[in-house]
Amino acid sequence: MFALLLLTAFFAAGESKLPLQKGYKASGDGLKSEHATQAAAATDEHIFAVSSTTVAMYDRATGKLLAASKDKAEHLNSAFVWKGKVYCAHSNYPKKPETSEIRVYDPATNKLSVFHEFKDPPGSLVWNVHDGKNWWCCFAHYQEDNAKTILIRMTDAFKEEQRWTFPKKVVDDWDKMSTSGGVWDGDTLLVSHHHYKVLYRLKVPKDGAELELVESLECPFPGQGIARDTKTAGLIGIDRGARKVVFAVK
Repeated sequence: MFALLLLTAFFAAGESKLPLQKGYKASGDGLKSEHATQAAAATDEHIFAVSSTTVAMYDRATGKLLAASKDKAEHLNSAFVWKGKVYCAHSNYPKKPETSEIRVYDPATNKLSVFHEFKDPPGSLVWNVHDGKNWWCCFAHYQEDNAKTILIRMTDAFKEEQRWTFPKKVVDDWDKMSTSGGVWDGDTLLVSHHHYKVLYRLKVPKDGAELELVESLECPFPGQGIARDTKTAGLIGIDRGARKVVFAVK
């Protein structure tokens, strides 16, 4: 089973079955990095490439590798820059019982440490973002259970406030996998696939427990973790097959 999961993760191909609107296109040549296998994030000065075990920091102007975390990690999934640090979803997927944490990388010290550990997580944490008021944490399920993937809004103390499932059209498009990244874009979320080049724009409903699909967009990222790029007002992600950080603009 583990071998099958590895093959799915690294060699899955195909494309979204949903009609795609014009969305984001690649900008520039990107940055080659052996660590660009799970996610990427950026500040005006630095680029962060994330593998399952490592957060690597590069000089944005030169592309030079400045540091790479040495602290033990098992399965980092995403990267979100907040208040000068990088917050990464972390799990023990595909092991059971499931454990999930938010790990935080401090560029000033090159330390990767546990920021928050979830007790009895409702799935494997795949991405987390903060909107200035709340944490939004996505817990994934896969294969026949992928419809159980949920998004939870939490307080700063990680007390659950509300949870939502994903629309059936989106779940059916996941190819038995799940979402791998998400960012806020105004009052909607842009959510990435595991391995298709598509972004789902989702709206949190005023009432109800299911997110609403607004549109599906073209993008240059074959799935995995995405983040906002404040320098370009676009997005940053990866092409895992090419081991490359990819920048995207509208």
